[in-house]
Amino acid sequence: MKIEHLAIWVDDLERMKAFYVNYFGMTSGEKYTNPVKQYSSFFLQFGDSATRIEIMQRPDIHPYSGQRGFQKGLAHFAISVGEKKKVDDVTELLRKDGYTLFSEARTTGDGYYESVVLDPEGNYLEITV
Repeated sequence: MKIEHLAIWVDDLERMKAFYVNYFGMTSGEKYTNPVKQYSSFFLQFGDSATRIEIMQRPDIHPYSGQRGFQKGLAHFAISVGEKKKVDDVTELLRKDGYTLFSEARTTGDGYYESVVLDPEGNYLEITV
């Protein structure tokens, strides 16, 4: 068994797609649109990996008003970039480009080397080795 994909409701499909494609090397499938439900989505994936992220948009989905990552439900997800230097490099690039860093790169108590950044819509994203 494995996780096949993670789905995220978003406000701006194109901005979110660009973030994951530009900073994490993901590729995007074709945009899917269902005009009856006013629903659109993209599937993003890492090369030939079977694990994907689905970003979805529909006008009747309301914004979350609390602090993401600190309520029951999905707290964060992590993208492994393969090595400490890459964690540092991606973290610095995101900082330079104005993204919010929630946590600087460090080794956590459970042994992960990671930083935590907020994606363009405030989702907590761990960047790990």
